[in-house]
Amino acid sequence: MTVPDSRPRLAASSYLNSAPLIWSFLHGSMRGLVTLTDPVPAKCADLLAHGEVDVALVPVIEYQRIADIKLIGNVCVGSKRQVRSVVLVTRTDDLNQVRSVALDQSSRTSAALVRIIFQEFVGSKPEWQTAVPDLDRMLAANDAALIIGDPGMTFSRDGYHVWDLATLWHQHTGLGFVFAMWMIRDDAQPAARELDFAKARDEGVKALAEIVSQYEKPLSLSRESMLHYLTENISFAPDEEMTAGMQLYFELARKHGLIDEIKPLRYAGG
Repeated sequence: MTVPDSRPRLAASSYLNSAPLIWSFLHGSMRGLVTLTDPVPAKCADLLAHGEVDVALVPVIEYQRIADIKLIGNVCVGSKRQVRSVVLVTRTDDLNQVRSVALDQSSRTSAALVRIIFQEFVGSKPEWQTAVPDLDRMLAANDAALIIGDPGMTFSRDGYHVWDLATLWHQHTGLGFVFAMWMIRDDAQPAARELDFAKARDEGVKALAEIVSQYEKPLSLSRESMLHYLTENISFAPDEEMTAGMQLYFELARKHGLIDEIKPLRYAGG
């Protein structure tokens, strides 16, 4: 008779930007304590919403859409200025000329952010199409394409204009941006609520050299580029400016009909 696995169930993408947050569960002091699946961020949100996992690293917009969940405080994937891995790609240097945008189906937060940038800051409302993250196909039928995660750093940029979404957000708001946070279901098993995600993050940050070694070959990026990305572009703990940016993002998402309401922030253990 097979004994059911009673360990907490986690989901988080295996993008480079989330690697420091999951390293401890895969290779560090928390190895073996959980079961971990690694779908794209949008799928992580679906697994959490359907109760198929206890905790997931989820696009922050989904906090406002999924019922009966809380945020894990002080841990995130965000950026204060330039993120590099969440980009809008166009063949024009004028966003006012963009009439259609292909949105990476892996994304939820960034897809909403692109809509906000156009509707709130550019003052236009292109047509939107959800697509597989294949830049050539996306731009064959659209004026612009949203690409996130590792694919957002590894495509050839020759002949394109590349707009960094965190940079655009900061230019218009003066604030940082939170792309994803750990979220936990209210009915999660007690062992899931006892996990120390900040400790896991700190272990991962100390293991950046090892993480970069694991990603160097599959991503074909230099060690220097990846270390700069993980230390200068990505923030793994939200500061006041980033939290304020998240609140403003929720307000603008509600203004433009991307969420139905704004729930107050609820944190696990609070």
